[in-house]
Amino acid sequence: MIESLDARLKISIEGEIALLVIDRPDQLNALDDRMVLALSDSCAKIEHRPDLRTVILTGAGDRSFCAGGDIEAWSGQSPEDFGRFWVREGHEAFDRLARLRQPVIAVLNGHTLGGGLELAACADYRIAELHVKIGQPETGLGIIPGWSGTQRVVRRFGAGVVRRMALFGDVYGAEDAMRLGLVDQVVERGDGLAAARAAAERLARRGAYATELTKMLINAAEGEETGRVVEALAGSIAAGSGQLKEGVAAFRTKRRPKF
Repeated sequence: MIESLDARLKISIEGEIALLVIDRPDQLNALDDRMVLALSDSCAKIEHRPDLRTVILTGAGDRSFCAGGDIEAWSGQSPEDFGRFWVREGHEAFDRLARLRQPVIAVLNGHTLGGGLELAACADYRIAELHVKIGQPETGLGIIPGWSGTQRVVRRFGAGVVRRMALFGDVYGAEDAMRLGLVDQVVERGDGLAAARAAAERLARRGAYATELTKMLINAAEGEETGRVVEALAGSIAAGSGQLKEGVAAFRTKRRPKF
């Protein structure tokens, strides 16, 4: 079992799957400060569970996957606090989700707007139910897409479609979103979780460590986490060479290592 820092972010374990549900349907699953911190903490806990192969992320209800950041949570902040805490902590949480060693499947079971799209962009695979609308409405509120909506979202979906959503306010239905590469699969309303579990079963039939390494390399190719990936892979090679064992033994016995 994994405990969440916030009851509105529910975590359940289904065999090798961690199911994350944003449970705030009365506010269209918008994220406030504490929920952002809970997301980061939950990802850290999932990361260290060797028995977990896949993460499925979705929202409660069927109106909204996630409406992004709760306007009431950020609109009253000073410009300094907005930049120091709201934007930075959101980035930290979303980065941790995007860089999980386990593949992440997002089930877009309702409208996916603004920060909700930025959250969905952290996933490796996106399943949209047929009624979903996807867009970036921030500039219509006089603010920018601040949780990597002009960075990761551009890297993953391309600058052209992001310009249309972020600058001109274009909103796409599920089928157009799939044609544009915003989502990977479209299913009927209510079928998203079943489709995600089926995708998780496909992942479970593949090599766990090979899948983890491949995800890391794809992230590096996208510029998602190049420095960490290079050092993690090189560190694994060095640790497995036998020289680390000799070096540690020499250190403990205060002798010169025999490399």
